[in-house]
Amino acid sequence: MASTTSLAKRLLLGRPFRSDKLQHTLLPKRIALPVFASDALSSVAYAPDEILLTLSIAGAAAYMYSPWVTLAVAVVMVTVVASYRQNVHAYPSGGGDYEVATVNLGPKAGLGVASALLVDYILTVAVSISSGVSNLGSVVPWVAQHKVIIAIIAILLLSALNLRGLRESGAAFAVPTYLFIIVIVGMILTGLVRVFLLGDDLRAPSADLTIVAEEDHLSQFAFAFLLLRTFSSGCAALTGVEAISNGVPAFKKPKSKNAATTLLLLGGLSIVMLYGIILLAQATHLKFVENPTLQIIPNAASEGYVQKTVTTQLAETVFGSGSALLYLVGAVTALILFLAANTAFNGFPVLGSILAQDRYLPRQLHTRGDRLAFSNGILFLAVAAVVLIVAFEAEVTRLIQLYIVGVFVSFTLSQLGMIRHWNRLLRTQRDPQRRRQMFRSRAINTFGMVLTGAVLIVVLITKFLLGAWIAIAAMVVIYGLMVAIHRHYTRVAEELKPTDERPVLPSRNHAIVLVSKVHQPTLRALAYAQATRPDTLTAVTVNVDDNDTRGIQAEWERRQLPVPLTVVDSPYREITRPIIDFVKNTRRASPRDVVTVFVPEYVVGRWWENLLHNQSALRIKGRLLFEQGVMVVSVPWQLRSSQDRNLDRLDRVLSQAPARGPRVQGGLEPEDGDRP
Repeated sequence: MASTTSLAKRLLLGRPFRSDKLQHTLLPKRIALPVFASDALSSVAYAPDEILLTLSIAGAAAYMYSPWVTLAVAVVMVTVVASYRQNVHAYPSGGGDYEVATVNLGPKAGLGVASALLVDYILTVAVSISSGVSNLGSVVPWVAQHKVIIAIIAILLLSALNLRGLRESGAAFAVPTYLFIIVIVGMILTGLVRVFLLGDDLRAPSADLTIVAEEDHLSQFAFAFLLLRTFSSGCAALTGVEAISNGVPAFKKPKSKNAATTLLLLGGLSIVMLYGIILLAQATHLKFVENPTLQIIPNAASEGYVQKTVTTQLAETVFGSGSALLYLVGAVTALILFLAANTAFNGFPVLGSILAQDRYLPRQLHTRGDRLAFSNGILFLAVAAVVLIVAFEAEVTRLIQLYIVGVFVSFTLSQLGMIRHWNRLLRTQRDPQRRRQMFRSRAINTFGMVLTGAVLIVVLITKFLLGAWIAIAAMVVIYGLMVAIHRHYTRVAEELKPTDERPVLPSRNHAIVLVSKVHQPTLRALAYAQATRPDTLTAVTVNVDDNDTRGIQAEWERRQLPVPLTVVDSPYREITRPIIDFVKNTRRASPRDVVTVFVPEYVVGRWWENLLHNQSALRIKGRLLFEQGVMVVSVPWQLRSSQDRNLDRLDRVLSQAPARGPRVQGGLEPEDGDRP
């Protein structure tokens, strides 16, 4: 019978997949779009908010610049999408920016990109979930009052979906993603048609508010800086584009072509929705400010006013207050923002697996779980995102300042790496047609590098003191941690590398059997030690109680055991130290000798039996493992309770993660004493 834990796991995650079923988890374009593009698509729910609230610092008149700022963001989006279409064709293995930078710029640049992406993936989950809670809270006030708890629950549910496997999570996300696209595009088209074709006077709930600038008199330089800050906030719409280049292996064949097509769809849909929302906001005179309590002047229009998100205000304006479509917009917007974190849940584990394979992260991140998903990477990402949610109280405005730094670091270094990639190929390519294609690709990547590099500088200048320094510090820490892990793995591999010299055989093998009592486990250990035919064989017991020791000696003589029994005195009733000293003295006679210590142990089947038996054997074994030239052999004796143990379940547990082995308890000591 399966345990309760096993049944719960099967209900939540499903039955495990065989490794040869991996091909059946690959995604067609219609499923890959919601899986990998939901982050970029959902950014239209918070990027317009960031653009408008940043402009509000200069007052309502600054809103006239919102279409131009959005146009600049759209130009960057087109450039990045065109650049990454070159990436997925050139590097379809799934390494993405990390692989491009490592191959063409060196391991240090690759690690810099990897650390930036890891930080950005964690922030993607935190920002998307927080924004989803904020949008849902605009429609359901109770959610706004408990947004941290709701955000944590959303992360846990999303983790469970991803642990079920990539294809199943993609199928679950397809419907809400496509519904979000239809609803938002429908809202934009309906609003623009009513305003510009039908002549309706649509006014947002905030249209009649009077707002004041946080800074009344901005110099030209300060206003230009504000526009740059607005542009950098709007560039949050580009996060998630790189996830497709990291997820190419998850696409069905032809992988590169399908990934490039999905990138094109992502870019087109994101630009249409982002620009449409900004145009509709301007047409309805919508206002969205950074600090409502300070910037909104009290009047009749502001009485009882609670600032809602931009999409919620537009839905209320276009479809009417209290309408079903208003709640539909709020629901699908919140849902797509929750699911947008799925981009990170697909990108982070894959990147973590590649880094683990290259020995920059723990090897546990490289293995797949029951459902062929990188379970350890998913769990690590979920925990990190929860920490951020709690630390920043699920506030989008605070989290957004940490955002997009990492992604533009990876954008810029990736495009520089692609330029070197094309330069290297052009040196050997002689076919005129192929050379023309390479020149075109290099030109696209060059323009992409210049543009994303410029955006990175803008982001660093405008957001550094607002919180971007935290993301930069996190990248530095992760970079240093990965270097240290790689150094450790390299040192261990070098230490374990076999030499050309033939191994030197030991001169002699001295066997020692530890005795706590003359019982069946001890007799089995003695018999097994004799079967190994050592050069010398000795039984050892530690004298911590004179009566017990005399009893062992008497039983030993009565049975006429053919192995000499050595009694080691312990005036301070220690067990481990006298045995270690005895083993050292045995080996000290010749450095080429080895000592094999046989430890009788009994195996228990119930967890509570661990509390009823001493742990001297485990302590002694753990200490002996550090001694040079000492081999430790466990000789198990299975108690009756171990025969009822569910060994199939134990096999499954041990196969999923590193473990110390079955529950074995030292048989070195009697239950009523603490001696070997």
